[in-house]
Amino acid sequence: MKKAIHPNYTPNAKITCACGKVYEIGSTSPEIQIELCAACHPFYTGKQKIIDTARRVEKFQERAALKTGAKTGKKAKAAKRSAQKVAKREEKEKSEA
Repeated sequence: MKKAIHPNYTPNAKITCACGKVYEIGSTSPEIQIELCAACHPFYTGKQKIIDTARRVEKFQERAALKTGAKTGKKAKAAKRSAQKVAKREEKEKSEA
């Protein structure tokens, strides 16, 4: 093995999570900052925690609400047109009577 090309190994490196939990493991970096760990990750805790920095989740939920609320497509347009025709016929019949 070549000398002086490998990084220094730290047997007691500190891993600090955003939730405050601190772990000690072996690593080449003496300190590491992480966002999620086993104590706060939704898979392990069973709680849903959405980490969204760019509003991606909110944008998706808005688009999903629009899709379920307003139907689009040929069938929806045809149904709307037929409803308008029926309404016009009823108005015409009322005005004639």
